[in-house]
Amino acid sequence: MDGERLRNYWSKEVEALLLTYKQFETLIPANGQEGAAHKGEDGRFVEDLLSEYLKKFLPNGIEILTGFILRPAVKTGGSGKKRKPDQDEHSSQLDIIIYDSMNFPVFQRFGDSVVVPPEGVVGIISVKKHLNDGDIVRECEALYQAAKLCRSLESTRGKSSVRGPFLSLVSMKSNIKKVNSETLEWIFERMQTVYSSGERPKYDHLINYIGSLHDFSIHKKKPKPKSKSGDLYAEYIGYSHTQEELHLGLQYILSGILSVYYDETRRNITRPGFTSFPDKRIEKFLGNVKYGGER
Repeated sequence: MDGERLRNYWSKEVEALLLTYKQFETLIPANGQEGAAHKGEDGRFVEDLLSEYLKKFLPNGIEILTGFILRPAVKTGGSGKKRKPDQDEHSSQLDIIIYDSMNFPVFQRFGDSVVVPPEGVVGIISVKKHLNDGDIVRECEALYQAAKLCRSLESTRGKSSVRGPFLSLVSMKSNIKKVNSETLEWIFERMQTVYSSGERPKYDHLINYIGSLHDFSIHKKKPKPKSKSGDLYAEYIGYSHTQEELHLGLQYILSGILSVYYDETRRNITRPGFTSFPDKRIEKFLGNVKYGGER
């Protein structure tokens, strides 16, 4: 298996991204503690940094925005009345909205801050400078609620509904270090609680990726056929990054976004070969989440 050039290239890009943040800490230091002196600006700088890197590599028709998703209970398409019994709904404020602005309109815009309809949402990313214990449930819940606003959108590509957006929680580094349990298992178990009560989630509403670009990645695998019991399970795997595997996090983010953007329910264009993963990377099975249908 080749693709070594791409793996080396993406590793260098992630190294440069992490180094750029360290340079910001050098210029604006916080005395006696990790990070920059101004916490609000520190977090915003991380969002801007990741946004700029995504802009470098994604198609021109995609914008990297921030703000809210509004799902109005109005007619869609020529005569679509599926939302008639619904109420207007909106998301919490979202750090990064990956949006197909070439094909879909925007309700309101102030710079990169927007209110957008769900039809054009390709991805949603929650961004943290450092990932902490309390972030897992809180951010996964926010992403889950935002994903449900994009539910059952009609496709013009011969499918009943459009594939949902790529969902991700990303940080520069992780502060989550567990002694009595494996860190990746602990994170998965916290994530799992978000989907364990109420109706079964759709596969598309389950988070795709949780990761620290420096430390680890947790990834949702492609859907599989029903089990013998008739249930559907989404499988999650995890792996810790070595210095040679820093490319994994950014590659999974880019692959996930492009996979949605080029999905057959959204457009009739072949997805380019843009990423490369090692053939025998060490993956650790973390567990399953039961779901109630793909979309």
